[in-house]
Amino acid sequence: MMIAQAVIKARLATQDEVNACFKTQAELARKGEYVTLKDILVQEGICTRNQVERSMKHDVLEDSMTRSARHIPGYHIISKLGQGAMATVWKARQLSLDRIVAIKILPKRLSENPEFVERFYKEGKAAAKLNSPNIVQAIDVGDAQGYHYFVMEYVEGKTVYDDLSKGRVYSEAEALDVIIQVAKALAHAHGKGLIHRDVKPKNIMITKENVVKLADMGLARAKDDKETAAQEAGRAYGTPYYISPEQIRGELDIDFRADIYSLGATFYHMVTGRVPFDGASPSAVMHKHLKELLLPPDHINTSLSAGVAEIIEIMMTKNRNSRYASTEDLLQDLQAVTRGEPPLQARRRVDPKLLKNIADMEKRAVKQAEDAAAEAANSDTVMQISTAEQTKWTIMILLAVMLALSWIFIIYLLHK
Repeated sequence: MMIAQAVIKARLATQDEVNACFKTQAELARKGEYVTLKDILVQEGICTRNQVERSMKHDVLEDSMTRSARHIPGYHIISKLGQGAMATVWKARQLSLDRIVAIKILPKRLSENPEFVERFYKEGKAAAKLNSPNIVQAIDVGDAQGYHYFVMEYVEGKTVYDDLSKGRVYSEAEALDVIIQVAKALAHAHGKGLIHRDVKPKNIMITKENVVKLADMGLARAKDDKETAAQEAGRAYGTPYYISPEQIRGELDIDFRADIYSLGATFYHMVTGRVPFDGASPSAVMHKHLKELLLPPDHINTSLSAGVAEIIEIMMTKNRNSRYASTEDLLQDLQAVTRGEPPLQARRRVDPKLLKNIADMEKRAVKQAEDAAAEAANSDTVMQISTAEQTKWTIMILLAVMLALSWIFIIYLLHK
């Protein structure tokens, strides 16, 4: 039965396939042939011998972790919430305060790696410095029976990723509500000198009461942590779909603007239903973050307001000096468009001289159009009027083209 449970849990075989193999095994036994379930699974082409052995090994490790989790002092394990490559998360009850919590446990193979253990404890310590209703709260860290654990607030609800994976496209109002709450969480973290470095839909949780909480400080780094920065120099830390250009380049002085970029990429995904840049591989996606112009979000979702589109584009400029000067400035613009007002902070990021030049060009074009119209009104003959009308329409078309080119030029500069 252990093999059957292991291959089903590893999704190497279905329950029906395993039942069919049991039936074959019984028929062979009646004929005096005794064949193991593993051999039948391999003979039937359901899975390979190596796959069966790996699934068995994984099941044994998981059982070992389950036993260890049940012996963490002061906590009663209720159920497993999820498992990733880096850790397994359990739902538990904290006995001293009689409350439900979540416990993240580092796998045994990583518990023996000093680098991963150090990063695991850094996550706990980073989270412990923060006290915001929009950040998952840290409760405790420690080790039991050789396993390292991190106890945190239990959040009952879903992640933004859960919605997006089902094909949901957020309305502008819904997305703004989520992004504003995450921006508040980031403003608090940045004020404490911490950069999250992995803002993405999977790390944004939404409770049943629609309270948004930023989770997973696993890649968080203090802005003044020069030692870690030097160790990580030249390496890209983050998630390809949402990572900032400077993180891709492995720059030393990563700051709050990297989080603003990642939040902008998340915002983009929420309101368009697609990631900003896609590709056949993580490296292809990251190359596009570095080099490819962003397709404006309102070109995909035409119902978006100009203000929201402007905010996203400023958040995602490749040159971080052209992004928001602070997370508080970003919050001001997000709250302004929620009230139906223009995003003034975003517009201040555009060179005032450039805007003045464009305004002067527009005035000259309008003056030319007015002059052409006056000339047409003073013409004496039908032919003269017809010619003047043609001139007027030609100039108006040129005016429209000039305006379009001017805005294209602005977008180009923002993405430099």
